[in-house]
Amino acid sequence: MLSETLATIAQVAMLVFVVTSMAAMGLSLTLDRVVRPLRDLRLVALLLVANFLAVPAVAIAVSRVLPMDATSAAAIVLIGACAGAPFLPKLAQLAKGDLALSVGEMVLLMVATVLYAPLVVPLVIEGATVQPWDIASSLVVLMLIPLGIGLLVRARYTELASGWAGPAGQAANVALLLGLGAALLVTWRDVLGAIGSWIFVGTAIVLATGLLAGYLAAWGRPRGDAVVSALATAQRNLAAAVVVAFSLGGDVVVVTLVGALVIPIVLILLAGELGRRTTDPAAAA
Repeated sequence: MLSETLATIAQVAMLVFVVTSMAAMGLSLTLDRVVRPLRDLRLVALLLVANFLAVPAVAIAVSRVLPMDATSAAAIVLIGACAGAPFLPKLAQLAKGDLALSVGEMVLLMVATVLYAPLVVPLVIEGATVQPWDIASSLVVLMLIPLGIGLLVRARYTELASGWAGPAGQAANVALLLGLGAALLVTWRDVLGAIGSWIFVGTAIVLATGLLAGYLAAWGRPRGDAVVSALATAQRNLAAAVVVAFSLGGDVVVVTLVGALVIPIVLILLAGELGRRTTDPAAAA
């Protein structure tokens, strides 16, 4: 009974986090600021290569080279194949990176995942079925619509948007802490049970690959942009991965959650440390 209650709290809290954080981003930014970084076609092309070629290729290699069971192998491939996480703007804030760039990259990678996952995942994982709308519907409703409403309010009612952005961001922070805390309480047995297994080794390799590939994708741009791109590539889209995992069975869902839960925790610590080391006033602003 307690586990079911905590699972419900974690699910609701994370949904609230996604909606309120997207709304806060929209209320704080303009559409031009979000779109402007994506006019750099070189950056866009290298980000797509990093997220949908480099990271998935390493994930597939890891799933076949390391002596892991089929369930863990499928989870690693799913984590590697899905990008565009709603958690990215929060990581960018912690690292004192360009918030507009993080939102632009998040939307780009999220849309690409909807097109990419249904084509690639069934070719790599036997038995996996991916319906594009199953992924797209949740991303549109929970992310794009709140972001769009926030941008619209910002464009039409600037003072109102400025007043709402702070409370929306605070609500997102509270929901994130509550959701992660409840999720850890629910899955701690699975996490402990996975200690010593290859799922953590595989996840660490995918995480490191994402950081390196994302950083290199923004080579030549300011360091802050490279950091945001590294975080964008390392933070995989857990929601999309779990949607696909449901077609493979409950065991794959649990292992995917356990593996993917490690990534945001590590990246929170990393982004926070990078933010403390950042002294550039423009980046901090």
